[in-house]
Amino acid sequence: MTIYILLFRGVGGATQLPVARLREALGEAGFENVATYINSGNAVLKSELSRERMIAKVGDICRKEFAFEKRIFAPTLEEWRKVIEQNPFADVEKGNLVHAALLAERPKSESVNRLKELAVNGDRFEVVGDVAYLHTPNGVSNSKLGERFDKWIGVENTARNWNTTRKLLELAEKARG
Repeated sequence: MTIYILLFRGVGGATQLPVARLREALGEAGFENVATYINSGNAVLKSELSRERMIAKVGDICRKEFAFEKRIFAPTLEEWRKVIEQNPFADVEKGNLVHAALLAERPKSESVNRLKELAVNGDRFEVVGDVAYLHTPNGVSNSKLGERFDKWIGVENTARNWNTTRKLLELAEKARG
C-alpha cells in the first residue's frame, strides 16, 4: 500500500472542490485512510494502485462528481518528505512566506533565469529537481516573482505554502497507520 498526497491544480476562486464530499467519494471508491485539508485542493489517501491508475480513478471521480478536470499531482509520502528535506529556504520561520511548487517537468533554463531576475526586495527562487521553491518575505501577493511565477515557469505546476506542505506531511504519516 502506498500513501499519496493529492494536489489538485487550480482549486480556489471560481474553481471549488468540496473537501467533505471529496473525502466521502474517495472513501466510497475504495481508497483507505482518506483525509482532506482546507478547500484548496489537498487530499491524502492509501492505495494499492499504481500512481497512474490511482490518478485516473481519482480523476474520473472528480470529473463525474464535481465537474473538475484539472491536473492532479500525486507524490508519495517518501517523495513529499524529500520536498521538505530539500527546501533551500528552511531558515524561514513563517510558513506562509515559502512556497513549494511541484513541476510537471523540468522548466527551461531561460524560464528559471527570467524568474530569478524578478527575485528582488528579498525574494528568493530556486528549482531543486522537480520542485520550485519561492521565498517572498513581503508576501506572495506583494511579489512580482509570486505574481508571474505560474505563467513564466513555462510548465504545469501546483504550489502550496510551507504551512500546508508540513500539514500534508503530518496527514500522510497519520494515513500510513
